[in-house]
Amino acid sequence: MKYFGAHVSIKGGVENAPIHANRIGAKAFALFTRNQRQWRSKHLTANNIERFKENCKIYGFSPEVILPHDSYLINLGHPERTALMRSRQAFLTEMKRCELLGLKFLNFHPGAHLNGMSVDHCLARIAESINEALLQTSSVIAVIENTAGQGTQLGYRFEHLAAMIDKIEDKTRVGVCLDTNHLFAAGYDLRDQESFHATFQAFEQIVGYNYLSGIHLNDSKKMLGSRVDRHANIGKGELGLEAFRLLMNDRHFNDMPLILETPHSDLYRQEIQLLYSLIEKGTAI
Repeated sequence: MKYFGAHVSIKGGVENAPIHANRIGAKAFALFTRNQRQWRSKHLTANNIERFKENCKIYGFSPEVILPHDSYLINLGHPERTALMRSRQAFLTEMKRCELLGLKFLNFHPGAHLNGMSVDHCLARIAESINEALLQTSSVIAVIENTAGQGTQLGYRFEHLAAMIDKIEDKTRVGVCLDTNHLFAAGYDLRDQESFHATFQAFEQIVGYNYLSGIHLNDSKKMLGSRVDRHANIGKGELGLEAFRLLMNDRHFNDMPLILETPHSDLYRQEIQLLYSLIEKGTAI
């Protein structure tokens, strides 16, 4: 089964996210559980939590198809101790908010070395940050998102993802989300069957499908290997529609949240319908 959705607003309260997702015909959704551009946020109330769970039940969204995202401010590999501790505390808060909401995952960008340490040192520090959060929580899976490699971001190579996972103590509580725009920007081609299969064969060999927890569906405004994170609408960028047709008809991407983060949220319903139209007759959806 393919579960398509989009990153939806929490305007008016986190409990409104399932309502917004239902309105666009989604079977999955992503959200921020708080303002993603501020360090501080209001505590979730008992009413927020109860209504969120109730609306998820009403509209048929199980925790397996919801992929919350943490704040963009967090850098779990920060080279400066004070900033690192602030990021770790914010990440732990995000994990705990997910637990309160009954969510299974927390998706996040791993971090950047900011030219303050080596790549290997930074990857180890990110893993250490994740381990600390897992020790202080009980159930939420930390889902590492691949990056475009812009600036000093890490996680743009499959080897980076594997290195972080290797250092996670509880491997039942770590996963990966692959963003199609980030893959392409990092140099992984998806535009034809041969390159698509080569990319995901490499992913299986280096990381493993057993860690794959979700996909972000985005076309790319920039060329292959640009290392620039600029999303485009499906079929309107450098990736093109064929990459998404191949993904829609691959069983490896069944039974997980497939989330749009494309420009112009008013097009989400249309893009969800487009994605379902790409599934070929006889393919299990």
